[in-house]
Amino acid sequence: MLLNLIYDAGICIYALSLLFYISDCVKRNRAAKRIGTGLLVVAALFQCGAIGIRVGETGTFPVFTSFDFLLLSSFSVTVTSIVIIFTRRAEFAALLMNIIGFCVMLLNGLLLTAGYNPLESWQTVHGLLMLHIALASVSFTALTVGAVFAGMYMFLHRKLKHKKWNDIIRRLPSLEILDKYSYFALLTGTPVLILSLVIAVLSIATEGRWTLLADLKVLSTAVALGIYIYYFVRRHLHRRSGLETAVWALIGFGFIVLNFFLNAWSEFHRWSGV
Repeated sequence: MLLNLIYDAGICIYALSLLFYISDCVKRNRAAKRIGTGLLVVAALFQCGAIGIRVGETGTFPVFTSFDFLLLSSFSVTVTSIVIIFTRRAEFAALLMNIIGFCVMLLNGLLLTAGYNPLESWQTVHGLLMLHIALASVSFTALTVGAVFAGMYMFLHRKLKHKKWNDIIRRLPSLEILDKYSYFALLTGTPVLILSLVIAVLSIATEGRWTLLADLKVLSTAVALGIYIYYFVRRHLHRRSGLETAVWALIGFGFIVLNFFLNAWSEFHRWSGV
């Protein structure tokens, strides 16, 4: 099957790219970084090719199954990591993003299979659901970036507090810059998450399936959104430290990841990957 061949080839190239990036992060190696970047671009092209095949198979933009959602999410993370590569002193952020993207792509290929759109009973809001899922993918990518920089902030803060200096510390951005990058990523992802949730509620309202508002996945998404709103409240109104807000950023991302695993108990999301 062509899709399987392209997908497996993409995973292999992604793994090679990671090896070169790890080599550069362990010890500065510009050649390894350039090769890793080139391989990452090729991996993104293979992901794009897989999405194109799914478009041909389903006749629509593929977002309605768990496999398609994770494929789109891994592609978004990969493209974002390519952009981060060209950010000054962000090699480790790019590496972490690549590890996340690779893990999503690998687990998707191992645990899930491509299928067809099961939303036969939701045809009147088909477009709204497509937009809802696409926005959820974009939000996931932005919140992933925010979590990565928040985690790096906590790592650097701990090292500086204990006065542990090494080459890794010297290659990281300052605490102020890490906090800023995390903040702007969350500032992007949170409104997109809100918009995605609003569109989901509109879809439910249009179909008249009001009981789904009490669905476990809808409620858990609302909790995750509440955590991110609390993050901004603590940051702006209470003027909390970057360390405390970084912790809340990671807690919020933990709920976002947990959300996906709640699909098996969700009536609204059992058919999809969001």
